Amino acid sequence: MWEHQSLFRVTAQLFAEGVFNLLDRNLKPEVLLLGFASAKEGDEPMAVVVEPQKHRYSPADFADVKLRAAALEADGPREVVYHLHPGDHDRFEKLRWYELLRRATETTLREKAIERNEDRLTFCSLPVSVHGYLVLVVLQLSTETLSSYYHLPVVSGPRASSLLAAAVQEFLQDCARALRESDTDDEDHPVLDRDYNEVLRAAGRRFMLRVAAGTHGLYDACNGVAALRHEGDEGVGTMLVVRRHHPAVVPVLTLENPIPLRDHRSIRKLLELSEDRTSLITDATDVFGLGYLVEPDDPQYEPVFTVHFTKHYSWELSHDRNLMMKVVSNTPRLPQGTIDAENFARAVKRVFPSVDEAGISYLWQLTQKATSQTNGTILVISEGAAKEAVRLTRQSFRVSPRLMTPTVLRLVTNIDGAVLIEPSGVCYAIGVILDGLATEKGDSSRGSRYNSALRYVESSRYACLAVVVSEDGLIDLLPPVRK
Repeated sequence: MWEHQSLFRVTAQLFAEGVFNLLDRNLKPEVLLLGFASAKEGDEPMAVVVEPQKHRYSPADFADVKLRAAALEADGPREVVYHLHPGDHDRFEKLRWYELLRRATETTLREKAIERNEDRLTFCSLPVSVHGYLVLVVLQLSTETLSSYYHLPVVSGPRASSLLAAAVQEFLQDCARALRESDTDDEDHPVLDRDYNEVLRAAGRRFMLRVAAGTHGLYDACNGVAALRHEGDEGVGTMLVVRRHHPAVVPVLTLENPIPLRDHRSIRKLLELSEDRTSLITDATDVFGLGYLVEPDDPQYEPVFTVHFTKHYSWELSHDRNLMMKVVSNTPRLPQGTIDAENFARAVKRVFPSVDEAGISYLWQLTQKATSQTNGTILVISEGAAKEAVRLTRQSFRVSPRLMTPTVLRLVTNIDGAVLIEPSGVCYAIGVILDGLATEKGDSSRGSRYNSALRYVESSRYACLAVVVSEDGLIDLLPPVRK
């Protein structure tokens, strides 16, 4: 298509890894370019170009994309749009065709992924005209990882359903912009040089437009409030983002003169009034009082957004009690490091089929206590715990076999090393330094705690399950749950 297309794709791939690895390394981003020759039919040579050329997708896979795009035309007469300038009509029709081509390409790739049983979900940019080709940037992410995060219902238009969706939109827009500049003569012009965290900050602002029903400024207002102290104390409290007179909100105190959300200092002072269920109430423009949300079993209940200020420079966004975004020092992140009861139960049943529901419930209690350890720890559940404690005597503190309880677990996880228990909950050793053979599944970006647990689980002679709590807040279940 053009001379530097391979270089551009590699640059876009590195850019995608830089952005999405900050959110979740399991997303495994993959970028390819897809070009449709403007003046050629789908069955002609070079009518479709895939970059890289040696890829699992071939040009033949996209031979009918233009026909599919044309078939997306609405049945019946289209809405007549009048333009004052003749060129405006042509531009409108061109952009409309570009959107149809994008949708057809995205649908085709998603169908291919399903047919070939690939863990890939596809997103495409709008086409950009480059040297006679309409070029689309294609981004593919792990479907399993994407589906593990809570998101709002998808709606038509630019409003993102989650931070991840907003990050995808920002990434594709940046790539489309860089494509338009790729055929310039200025070799020194920077391409895809945007700071990764700045992309995520822009994605956070974009996502908050959905939260604030299109009102600008909520993201920056939350950052401004979180950055302030009141009489030396960090800002801790909650704020409900709802429309005025929302039936699910019970007013406690109403301000005669609502405080503009841009008045960060006044909002920070009022935040001291929020306590327990009582929160500040805002419509993303003004704060107009205090109130609380009715219980979920109330017929008036309706899921709303909650901003929780956790500490200095930190706040979180939730919807219907589902944490959607954490923001620290003006940089958003996904709420990683959680293990839900359903996934844990599925993992236990897979690894230890003989454990009954009561046993699973007890192990879940221990796991919850382990995941609350702020300094990080490892809980290893192994059928060979007794024998492993003997084998690892010189690199652990063996204890007289006893049923581990959540209270005792909190105490023994204050020291380094793993806690070794049987599926029955009986503990045999604490402070265990785990061993194991190196594995290709290791991740150099993770700490020694994660990699040592991974090596141990991968090479263990016994059925075992490990809960790894890292100091940075990430929580992993090894081996991972397979859906």
